[in-house]
Amino acid sequence: MSFQVNFVIFIYCSSLVFIECETQVQKVTIPHDTPAFLTEASTATGTSTEAPSTTSATTEKTAKEKEDELRFKSVTGKESAEYWINVAQANLRERQKIRPIERVAKNIIYFVGDGMSVPTVTGARIFKGQSEGLKFGEEAQLHMETFPFLGASKTFCSDAQVADSACTATALFTGSKTNIKTIGVTPNVEVGDCSQQMKPENQLSSILEWAQKAGKSTGIVTTTRITHATPAGTYSHIAHRDWENDAEIKKAGQNPENCDDIAEQLIFREPGKNINVILGGGRKHMLPSTVVDHENRQNGSRTDSKNLIEMWKLLHTNDSAEYVDRVEDLLQIDTNNVDYLMGLFAPDHIEYSDNITTNHDPTLLNMTTVAIRILSKNPNGFFLMVEGGRIDHALHENYGQRALLEAVEFDRAIKQADEMTDDEDTLITVTSDHSHVMSIAGYPIRGNPILGVAENSDIDGLPYTTISFANGPGFRNQTSNGLRPNVSEDDMKKVDYKYFAGLPSKYETHGGDDVFIFSKGCFAHFLTGTQLQNYIPHVMAYAACIGPAGMDQSPLCNEIRSTSASARLTNANFSLHLVLFVALCANRIICSFL
Repeated sequence: MSFQVNFVIFIYCSSLVFIECETQVQKVTIPHDTPAFLTEASTATGTSTEAPSTTSATTEKTAKEKEDELRFKSVTGKESAEYWINVAQANLRERQKIRPIERVAKNIIYFVGDGMSVPTVTGARIFKGQSEGLKFGEEAQLHMETFPFLGASKTFCSDAQVADSACTATALFTGSKTNIKTIGVTPNVEVGDCSQQMKPENQLSSILEWAQKAGKSTGIVTTTRITHATPAGTYSHIAHRDWENDAEIKKAGQNPENCDDIAEQLIFREPGKNINVILGGGRKHMLPSTVVDHENRQNGSRTDSKNLIEMWKLLHTNDSAEYVDRVEDLLQIDTNNVDYLMGLFAPDHIEYSDNITTNHDPTLLNMTTVAIRILSKNPNGFFLMVEGGRIDHALHENYGQRALLEAVEFDRAIKQADEMTDDEDTLITVTSDHSHVMSIAGYPIRGNPILGVAENSDIDGLPYTTISFANGPGFRNQTSNGLRPNVSEDDMKKVDYKYFAGLPSKYETHGGDDVFIFSKGCFAHFLTGTQLQNYIPHVMAYAACIGPAGMDQSPLCNEIRSTSASARLTNANFSLHLVLFVALCANRIICSFL
């Protein structure tokens, strides 16, 4: 059957030689009776056989000027009703053009905004718009919001109504929910149970491991410690998320000789030891207590005398590997000649984005760019997890401005990854592991600073901020006169200003509400509706034809990989690509002699 299909395709492509030479057209044109898989390919990539638009730049500019005039001609100074109707109609027309892409996903990029709740997304959008000088700010748009498909994720754990980043990382990467504070293990493992952690039947495989077994390159990028809960979910099997080094296991009364810590699992065990790109913070968990870190002049955390950084270098001596710990060195990496890269840029977490330059730390955009350049060299494709981890940390501290800054920086990395890849062979998913208890409340007017005062309370007459938290360190006791503090006297421009919290707590807690799933590319339309969080990696595996038995044998993958006459042209069907390439080359050669 494969020979028959290839022969048919060869005859078809060869016929293009005579069509082209007869008409003296210098590129292959697609006739009306072109097979469906070729017309789908041209449509999906934005290629059109219609004549280009004759609209001039002058006409387009005039249309834009008319739009702006229409926008603010209302007597209120706001947009007119006609403007909003036109915008909605334009959006409707654009929506009609969206078509699901049902092709094998060669690449998977998985963005996790740690703690990026729905109010955080909204706040980041307004903050971005106001920072960029838009008239109001609410009209801004994050890049993730341009993705054509949107869903919601239920974030509860096996044993918890409100989740932490450990159990959610397990759900996001292994496809199974588990207990709070545990990573990469089944719900049979109770928190802190070392013996159960080490049993193979209790260890869950992750989508990163599935990708490796399919011959893909893999990478993890984070602004947190590389051994922190979310990145650890891609490679670790641990009964307690705090066991990032052997000392923590001892502190818990367990024997690290019987129970591998997270850092050790990354360096010595599968799939961690096979990861091509590892970028983040957390050097202290890799260094022994006898080694002083060059940045903070503090000793490492390990008590077993193991220098895991040096051991990683030794293990990858013959693998075109590089280790870096400064942004300057990261940006000078020759990605064409590096197959394995470890970059640990801080003893602990990478600095907040407002302070990274003082410590030679890279941005999330920097790390994402380098990772994709290295991973994309693999003809089999890649899996990359990118975490914007410090959104969560800022929210825990009630740092409203920092949280929104981190979310905007996270969005910049998403935009970069989108521009570096093709929807036709890549699935990009953006989601969060859990929510937070930040809210946007009151009745502030349009364009009111998102980080400012909303209005005065109708009870005590005192002002309150638009952003506030249900709990956290921003709680304040009443003043001597029994009233709330007057927040209008505060300096809200400070990046570390703690916004008001209603309940005292050392750290603000997570929230239990659902979070968004933004997606685009191959089979992104499967990530719509309200879904269990552990559903997400199953869609990714389905789209990429990877994973445990049943995934790569699904009817979808069989259809796409099929060599029947109706098969689609995909990276999985190499033979069809080769035949088409040969025919087109012959086309050029013959025409050059005519």
